[in-house]
Amino acid sequence: MAEQFDAIIIGAGQSGPFLAARLAEAGHKTALVERTHLGGTCVNDGCTPTKTLVASARAAWMARHAIDYGVLLDGPVRVDMRAVKARKDKVVNASVQSLTDWLGNTEGLELITGSARFVSPTEVEVNNRRLTAPRLFINTGARPSIPDWPGIEDVPYLTNTTILELDTLPEHLVIAGASYVALEFAQIYARFGAKVTIVARGDRPASREDPDISAAIRQILERDGVQFLFDTEVQSVRRDGTGIALARRGPNADQTLSGSHLLLALGRTPNSEDLDLPAAGLEADKHGYIPADDHLRTAVPGIWAMGDINGRGAWTHTSYNEFEIVADNLLDGGTRSIAGRTTVYGLFIDPPLGRIGIGESEARKLGRPVLSATMPMSKVARARERGETEGLMKVFVDAQTQRILGAAILGIRGDEVVQSLLQLMTGDLPYTSMTQTMHIHPTVTELLPTLLAGLKPLD
Repeated sequence: MAEQFDAIIIGAGQSGPFLAARLAEAGHKTALVERTHLGGTCVNDGCTPTKTLVASARAAWMARHAIDYGVLLDGPVRVDMRAVKARKDKVVNASVQSLTDWLGNTEGLELITGSARFVSPTEVEVNNRRLTAPRLFINTGARPSIPDWPGIEDVPYLTNTTILELDTLPEHLVIAGASYVALEFAQIYARFGAKVTIVARGDRPASREDPDISAAIRQILERDGVQFLFDTEVQSVRRDGTGIALARRGPNADQTLSGSHLLLALGRTPNSEDLDLPAAGLEADKHGYIPADDHLRTAVPGIWAMGDINGRGAWTHTSYNEFEIVADNLLDGGTRSIAGRTTVYGLFIDPPLGRIGIGESEARKLGRPVLSATMPMSKVARARERGETEGLMKVFVDAQTQRILGAAILGIRGDEVVQSLLQLMTGDLPYTSMTQTMHIHPTVTELLPTLLAGLKPLD
């Protein structure tokens, strides 16, 4: 006989634990099922561990550049990779333990370790236990995509998960991919002292960004020693002694690239195949995502899909936002949805990129007058004082309504500063409300009015 619950949540990523706690606190008997570890990608092999590595890498960079600031250090800068990993593990373990303690002490919530699969639209099976509930929530996330290159099964490749277990410095780290995960790890390990080569099929890094933003990202990483091989297709991979060798086809000739380590950063695959979705009356799309509407409801009444698994967002903040939407709809009598949700995300290289709304290609497709402005970070006094003038600011504004359509800030504190513009978008305020506001000097944000003062029609 099935054990009765009021709600079952499959997966403990960013949405799952918070929704489980809210439901339990509201008096709903809730089961939270997780097969590996609480916190999902963000806590275990995403945001939390990678940002600790970014911090360690920046410390190494600052030490090497200390002389530029009049600070003298004796001897060459060395990086203790075991200590770097230990620090990362300490931060991650503290986050996981905090989640475990919180959820474990939440009355009405049962944590179940195991892999869940549907038996019917209202039932799942976990470790030979059958659980049933009128409401089920899928929050199983995604994992690194593995290419079908010839020889890949015989090569000890790394992913964003397994690279976190390294406590030694790669002699030559070859990275397949040139998007956000690839770029962050490339800079991290280059600053630690490794030789780093990025191999990409496209012609620029971070290809979803505007070309000038991509060019600036490339320049930042190249200054840290990262090498790029664009317009390159991997034909096969094999072991090469203790390392690896990629047979590649480039724009000039077929060549072999050898390295000590290979990191695959070629996108994500949703974790949907083990759920037995047909048993619930559900069907994943051709990419493996579970379709959901603007309220995160699937095609089957009583089943919701949140986070990476629904293909509506691939960030921690989008997943958390979906918890807020579902909780508001079910528990607070609200009507929140993801309809019209502003695109917001960051690329956490150093200096970081903060992105909101649309970019230039989308702005040109709107079919109405758009204003734009661009400013190099070298115009920002705070950046000059810090000796970190790489990057640029860029903004798009609707010429008729004076509303901000999108912005990108690549530069010191860009991931924080751009959110001032996000608040204008969310509050439906004209850009002039910022240009007429006095800001603190010297800061990066104070240059946003100057940026906006330079708006001109988009060519």
